[in-house]
Amino acid sequence: MSKVWSNRFEKGLNPVIQRFNASIEFDINLLQEDLDGSIAHANMLGQCGVITKKEAKQLVDGLEKIRSEASNGIFKGNLLDEDVHFAVERRLIELLGSVAKKLHTGRSRNDQVGTDLRLWLRRQIDEFDSYLKRFQSALLNQAEEHLHTLIPGYTHLQRAQPLSLAHHLLAYVEMSQRDRERLKDVRKRVDICPLGAAALAGTSIPIDRRQTAKILGFSKIYANSLDAVSDRDFTVEFAAAMSLLMAHLSRLAEEVIFWASEEFAFVRLTDRCATGSSLMPQKKNPDVPELVRGKCGRVFGHLQGLLTMIKGLPLSYNKDFQEDKEALFDTVLTVRNSLEAMSILMEEGLEFCPERLASAVKTDFSNATDVADYLVAKGLPFREAYQKVGQLVKESLEKGILLRDLTLEQWREIDSAFDEDIFAKLAPEQVVASRLSEGGTGFDRVQEQLLEWRRRIEA
Repeated sequence: MSKVWSNRFEKGLNPVIQRFNASIEFDINLLQEDLDGSIAHANMLGQCGVITKKEAKQLVDGLEKIRSEASNGIFKGNLLDEDVHFAVERRLIELLGSVAKKLHTGRSRNDQVGTDLRLWLRRQIDEFDSYLKRFQSALLNQAEEHLHTLIPGYTHLQRAQPLSLAHHLLAYVEMSQRDRERLKDVRKRVDICPLGAAALAGTSIPIDRRQTAKILGFSKIYANSLDAVSDRDFTVEFAAAMSLLMAHLSRLAEEVIFWASEEFAFVRLTDRCATGSSLMPQKKNPDVPELVRGKCGRVFGHLQGLLTMIKGLPLSYNKDFQEDKEALFDTVLTVRNSLEAMSILMEEGLEFCPERLASAVKTDFSNATDVADYLVAKGLPFREAYQKVGQLVKESLEKGILLRDLTLEQWREIDSAFDEDIFAKLAPEQVVASRLSEGGTGFDRVQEQLLEWRRRIEA
């Protein structure tokens, strides 16, 4: 193709501007979607009589030839093509001659690129569901092994109440489920076909937009041609969903980093997911969670970039939209790699230390609430019981002892309602087991959730 623009132009672009303007280096990633969209468009043109069915078949065969060449490494775009759309058109003209020039009838690059991007993103969303399901399975497998393993629960990063470790891990399963549901919801806005909106106003060519949408598997078409070519809301929604997903991964990553430190020692890192120090031979570093935590910044940045890109754009299409692709491509790659790495970390990269965890929940005052609840069961108002136990904790701290170290006589000095059964109530296992409110950490409740999640994931 000697020149891609109309005869209105007499001179070529400045080479620097040509490079600045071109997107072929990254939008070649949309090649398969561009071919799918072009094949659907060609078939529709043939069915509507805009071109002959013979010409439609020639176009489809030529496009499939390009697909084959691409898979074999023969077809590659270059800077002169500017973008993937012109690269395909150039090669199609080389293969078919003048009939190839009919392919662009009734469409523009504006609706074409919008269609390509939606097809690509729709596929990514579908694939992410399987990645998230694997992550949930890894968490669930760990949870099933640690129903009766205890772990300190924290608020404000201060010891609060003991938990079943399975309950803790299932919280991340719940977060991941919201990520899956969010992506399914975003997919509804991605699954709208702009093809046939042309540059901005539709076309006078007698096309059938619903036919191409059906061929491409879209659930519906855009009702407004201006909106069709200028809508990038779905890119922002997707980036927002990905940012939340990364935030969830980063929260778990932060906990693993804490847990793996010598100060906590709740987990041991295996050699499969840890690295060493170039200087200190004893070190084993939690690189996977640290990298996931760090990569959040680039995903969050892409979200902000997309929002900034669209905030001041007048209708309809603007070249600014070229900036959406690299942001989306990198977001997908970053989140996919992070999600896969965290799945592997949970599958084979760490081992929980039940003995250390059990010791941790026995050396604090996280059973204080249960003492208050004990008095409530004896008839005391909660706030009165709360104050009495607070005073007891204060005195125990001053003496350097735990609640479990108090004698029955000392308990009865606080309130005569205390009896021998208070010692059983203080045991961390009993503290956890007693939390039987729906959604609580009681072992019976957690077992119900384990069974429910196993059913849902295997469904």
